Amino acid sequence: MQHNLVLYNTLTRKKEKFEPIHPNLVGMYVCGPTVYSDVHLGNCRTFVSFDLIFRYLLHLGYKVRYVRNITDAGHLEGDNDEGDDKFAKKAKLEQLEPMEIVQKYTIGFHDVLRLFNTIPPSIEPTATGHISEQIEMVQQIIANGYAYEVDGTVYFDVEKYVKEHNYTILTNRNLEDLLNNTRELGGQDEKRGRLDFALWIKAKPEHIMRWPSPWGIGFPGWHIECSAMSRKYLGDQFDIHGGGMDLAATHHTNEIAQSQACNHTTPAKYWMHTNMLTVNGARMSKSAGNGFLPGELFTGDHPLLNRGYSPMAVRFFMLQAHYRSTLDFSNEALDAADKGFKRLMTAISLLDKITVSAKSNFADLKAIKEKCYAAMDDDFNSPVLIAELFEVVRIINSIYDGKLTINQADLEDLKSFIHAFVFDILGLKDDQLENTDNVDDLMQIIIDLRNDAKKNKDFVTSDRIREHLTAIGIQLKDSKDGTLWNKI
Repeated sequence: MQHNLVLYNTLTRKKEKFEPIHPNLVGMYVCGPTVYSDVHLGNCRTFVSFDLIFRYLLHLGYKVRYVRNITDAGHLEGDNDEGDDKFAKKAKLEQLEPMEIVQKYTIGFHDVLRLFNTIPPSIEPTATGHISEQIEMVQQIIANGYAYEVDGTVYFDVEKYVKEHNYTILTNRNLEDLLNNTRELGGQDEKRGRLDFALWIKAKPEHIMRWPSPWGIGFPGWHIECSAMSRKYLGDQFDIHGGGMDLAATHHTNEIAQSQACNHTTPAKYWMHTNMLTVNGARMSKSAGNGFLPGELFTGDHPLLNRGYSPMAVRFFMLQAHYRSTLDFSNEALDAADKGFKRLMTAISLLDKITVSAKSNFADLKAIKEKCYAAMDDDFNSPVLIAELFEVVRIINSIYDGKLTINQADLEDLKSFIHAFVFDILGLKDDQLENTDNVDDLMQIIIDLRNDAKKNKDFVTSDRIREHLTAIGIQLKDSKDGTLWNKI
């Protein structure tokens, strides 16, 4: 089957046919977390989205090198090279070494993404592990005339750069507006221009994380790490660069400028950005008091949540929205996603219980497959894919109930199709089946007791068993082949 994958390129502001630089090979770089605190849901939404993209590219047969960095140094509280170092401040607060902070929150980040069933990236480089590469890149930018050093700090010369290049090519912002929204330089400011940003920062005596450099003891600026690490592992130019939309205006804009100044080329062919999260229509943020962590979402331990939801139900909820669309959290939306996810998993569980017939009499599976591929080929449109899968759910339930028939060959084809799209591409798994221990045996005893009550025409008892099970979230489904159960 021919695939015409198209994706939305922030750089050109339109959908484009995906044509990797090297046939059958894809280089993808995604900006990872700054590990000074617990990973938030906005990060998770981005990484689940790029996990979907990674999975689909692998499914199409591409060999993918997926690089996602860990920022463990150089990130100050302000994006304008101002404020305290985030790691040093957190280390002082918790009375730990900075690298203890890094280790603690990196482990937590990995634990959360494991719950979301994301595939680890091919390479996960750290900023502290690539200081020499960052210094080398800064030296090259200076040699090319696009940076200057002032008392141990190296700044990127944006004014020089804009004479030859479009600094705002990624966001299409007006440079004059950008300058007007940037504060005037004070008399003590070292920078030559208001938009200049630090490539290397001189360390104050109290600064804990520091390294020697040609300009003295210091530490790298935030933006240079991604340029240096993407260059090392993917080359001067690669296929896809991704991250949250909040990174486009400053971090990714500066990445492009750095790479262009150093390598004389734009680093990525396609730039992809995920949209923001909202809660009941308002932007999610700590200051608004409406932000909650993944763990709180799983347990329901937050004032805004009525209950907890499984990681797979949350992943399903995230995938019900397109990665470029705003994702709004509400109890009603989460409840609906939870029910939809369980409905999908329940239907899939019926595939091993279906009785095959001599022939099939349901809609052509090939046409459904084509629609599913068409959805994913259209900028990884997971909500449309999920809608198509619920048509398959209807077919599975009708076959199980005896309203439709399926032969053995078509059943195997259907199972393969479900495995590919639900498990391999969407990355879902039936977490209802995990940690059940002896629940299956206990449920069989309860079902047998109910069946005995029905045989003895004790319908009051059989109905009470069903009602009590429903009250605790367990649904019974009677059929000609027996009674099945699932969590609601």
